[in-house]
Amino acid sequence: MSRADILKEVTDIFIDVLDNEDIVLNDETQAKDVDDWDSLNHIQLVVAIEKHFKIRFTSKEIQSWNNVGEMLNCIQEKGI
Repeated sequence: MSRADILKEVTDIFIDVLDNEDIVLNDETQAKDVDDWDSLNHIQLVVAIEKHFKIRFTSKEIQSWNNVGEMLNCIQEKGI
């Protein structure tokens, strides 16, 4: 799966979980850039992404992400 395809699917997950059709993500997007992306919703986003791609993240991986690009890198590293 290409990085662009992964980004599209992750964007769709964000739109669904945060109930906001206006979300546009890129590699540099951070939580502060997206309305309602707080710590509680972050957990829901991670769980939804794990279910969608059938993968599991470690706590260390999740805590290392500073932006969407780093999240996408981690998804790609899992062989998606």
